[in-house]
Amino acid sequence: MVRLFYLQVVMHGYYESEADKEHTSKFTIAAKRGLIYAHDGTSGYAPLVLNEPVYTVFADPRYVKNPDQVADAMRKIAGGNILNNFEDGLRDKTKEYVVLARNVSEDQANLIKQQKLSDQGIGLQQESKRVYPEDQLAAQVLGFVNGEGQGQYGIEEGMNAQLAGKDGQLKAVTDVHGIPISVGSQSVQTPAQDGKNVVLTIDRNVQNKAEQALAAGLKNAKATKGSVVVMDPNNGHILAMANAPTYNPNDFSKVTDYSVFQNRAISDPYEPGSVIKALTMGVGLNENRIQPNTTYNNVGYVKVDDAIIKNVETEPKGTVTMTQVLQYSFNTGVVWVLKQLGDGSDTITMAGKQMLYNYYTKHYLFGQPTGIELAGEVSGIVPQPTASNVQYANMTFGQGINISMLQVMGAFSADINGGTYYTPQVVDGYRDNTNNFTSKAGTIRESNVINPTASAKLRQMLHDAREGSPANAGEKAGYYIGGKTGTAQVYNPKLGQYDPVATIGSYLGFGGQDKPQYVIMVRVDDATVGGFAGTSAAAPIFTDISNWMLDYLQIAPKG
Repeated sequence: MVRLFYLQVVMHGYYESEADKEHTSKFTIAAKRGLIYAHDGTSGYAPLVLNEPVYTVFADPRYVKNPDQVADAMRKIAGGNILNNFEDGLRDKTKEYVVLARNVSEDQANLIKQQKLSDQGIGLQQESKRVYPEDQLAAQVLGFVNGEGQGQYGIEEGMNAQLAGKDGQLKAVTDVHGIPISVGSQSVQTPAQDGKNVVLTIDRNVQNKAEQALAAGLKNAKATKGSVVVMDPNNGHILAMANAPTYNPNDFSKVTDYSVFQNRAISDPYEPGSVIKALTMGVGLNENRIQPNTTYNNVGYVKVDDAIIKNVETEPKGTVTMTQVLQYSFNTGVVWVLKQLGDGSDTITMAGKQMLYNYYTKHYLFGQPTGIELAGEVSGIVPQPTASNVQYANMTFGQGINISMLQVMGAFSADINGGTYYTPQVVDGYRDNTNNFTSKAGTIRESNVINPTASAKLRQMLHDAREGSPANAGEKAGYYIGGKTGTAQVYNPKLGQYDPVATIGSYLGFGGQDKPQYVIMVRVDDATVGGFAGTSAAAPIFTDISNWMLDYLQIAPKG
């Protein structure tokens, strides 16, 4: 009697707790991963990432009465989804949970249910598989979700927490098979919080055009690697971001060259070459050290300390304006601008280098991430003013500085939009389950990059320079287009110097009416078509996309 009293009264709470542990189980309520949309023109949305229900088939071998029957059924129904050596697991009575197949479709799951295999300890666990209905479109922007449910690369990784949501939990009384049999006072349910549905700033149509133009342009240039970014300079919205070679996120596991996962527009910094001359001119204009018609005496080369810096173009020599410096891409011209940033003498001074460094890092924000919502963005490198005069002379025309395409675009957009640096963004907002859209506010990082007057002068210089350059071949007549070529040498660490043959071609430009409405930057890494890669390889891709954008945005020609 004393022992009974002890067990039933004194130890009642303890044994009740132990019974709860034995008879109740905790189940994860999986959150639904958020969907990803692109804009489709001015009014619609196009799904770029969806969820497809799939199932994991599992077994509790302790209740499998006829493993041969179960194995035959699984082979007939699940086919290539079954795991290797799954039959061994079916026969292992020491285990309580064995996975038989993964990524089983809904139709396959229904066939398994029809076989009534649940009586033999076979169960189905519903999961979700990411599906990319546009295949390769915007692959490096999107990224993918790995087998553990974690976003990898692109927006899938950059916004993994928001897209993934938060799993819920169900604590419930179960039967001997571990299946919940009641929801009562002993059950506790925490609902799952589904991930956010993200709407990108990407326009599906612009993205498609950018990818087509890049592929065609690389083929014409006999090249294999390149990138294109299209941005609205008036708010920082990325309209397209394309890379080649690319891949299909639906088949990411088949990729053998993992470099194709990288979004090279943000993760592969390089020396962009002469496109930077536009930004150097922006500094000189803003500091009122030059005007578009300011002249200097061009002799084709300039001596900086013990180095000789030459122009690639040999003519015209003599009196040359700053606009002609952009038109003919004279290295000597922007080195002359650097000298004017100092004391105006014929030397490069510490004061001039300090001013250029301040603009590059404080106004143009080089050397730090732009803050775009994608994974893998790099900071880049800007040498300190203590670097040599030769290195700073080279920096004025885009050598000796290591930055990404997106960093260049952010700075260029600020220089030609009136002086406002908008943080580049690829997320426009969010859609709830009733399709209501909530926009994400943009961010102004710098509001006085250069003044509006200097900005207007630079736009006109870039327009005039393009009109007088072979880079405008094939351009639609009557529109306000401006831009700058760049053909950069590639440093070869094996040689310990710049490669005598390899170059990277770039083109950076804008289009619109009085107010630029788009900025396009093109990079081609390995052109073999001949000529200067910026003009022969990158510029035609810019023109192709620019002509299309004029029609797509319904931009009227100049009056």
